[in-house]
Amino acid sequence: MKLNQLPASPAGRIEGKRKGLGIGSGNGKTAGRGTKGQAARSGGYHKVGFEGGQMPLQRRLPKRGFRSPFKEYYALVQVEDLEIFPGGSEVQIEDLRTNGLVGRLKDGVKLLGDGQLSKALIVHADKCSRSAQEKIEAVGGRVVLSGASS
Repeated sequence: MKLNQLPASPAGRIEGKRKGLGIGSGNGKTAGRGTKGQAARSGGYHKVGFEGGQMPLQRRLPKRGFRSPFKEYYALVQVEDLEIFPGGSEVQIEDLRTNGLVGRLKDGVKLLGDGQLSKALIVHADKCSRSAQEKIEAVGGRVVLSGASS
């Protein structure tokens, strides 16, 4: 085996130069940290956002708003998007994912009533708007809610 035939290292790169291994190494004595000062000390250097004693930006700016930890985020699917499924089929949440209508599932899937539907489908979802339910039922389909009530 030759040097140019070696596989890549497991980390994908070669480790950095080893520091502090004596004067002959080229990085001995102060190990590339210079002399004295905060940056030369072990555990030295400031925290992220530290501005040398000046009031940090994240504390100078006014605090606005509130984000509830209990808010639910639903992946939204429009009625017109259901046209890709054949008539009479049963559409599960997994089918919506495999067809690219739903990306990352958050707290569930909600059907919204934008557009028209021309086929009868049985659609499974966690929530559904009233207009979406009316449009699906108008063409002979139905909505099966598996999560919270609409």
